[in-house]
Amino acid sequence: MKTDVRCQNIELILADVDGVLTSGEIIFNNQGIETKQFHIRDGLGIRLWQRAGYKFGLITGRSSHVVKIRAAELGIEIVRQTAEDKLPVAIEILTQLGIQPEQVCYIGDDLPDVPVIRHVGLGVAVADACAEAKTHAHHTTTLPGGQGAVRETIEMILKAQRRWDDLIQKYTS
Repeated sequence: MKTDVRCQNIELILADVDGVLTSGEIIFNNQGIETKQFHIRDGLGIRLWQRAGYKFGLITGRSSHVVKIRAAELGIEIVRQTAEDKLPVAIEILTQLGIQPEQVCYIGDDLPDVPVIRHVGLGVAVADACAEAKTHAHHTTTLPGGQGAVRETIEMILKAQRRWDDLIQKYTS
C-alpha cells in the first residue's frame, strides 16, 4: 500500500522522543541535570497537527523532566515515559481513545520502536534510524531525528489529506 493511501486515515501520531524529537544525544551538566535539544519546526508541526483537530502523543523508554516540560509547552496530553515495551503502551492508548491501528502513525528510530512501527497504519522511521526500523517502516524521512523529521512527517500526512494549505494560510497569505 502506498504511503499516500496510508496517510488518509491518520488521526493520531505517536512518537518516540530520544532520536526522533531529539538527535538522540543525552547531555548531563556538571550537576547531573539532563538537557535535550528540540527542533523548533517539529514543535510548530505538532501545533499545526493539533490545529487540524488531531492528537499527538509521546512514548519513550526513558523518564525525563525535560520531556514533561516540552510536552506541556506544546499541549501534548498523551505522554508515556519509562515504556520499555512500547507496543502494549501504544495499544492501551489506542483502546482509551477508541482508535484503530490503521488510524495511527508512529515515528521511531530504534529497536524498541519496531513492534509499534509494524502495528500501526503508517510506521515511520527517521532518516538516521537503525536498519531494522527502516526495514519495517512504511516510510523513512529524509531528515534525521531532532532535525525536523517529525515536521516532515506531519506535512506529508496533512498534504496527503489535502489539509496543509488551509492550515498554513495564516502564515502565507
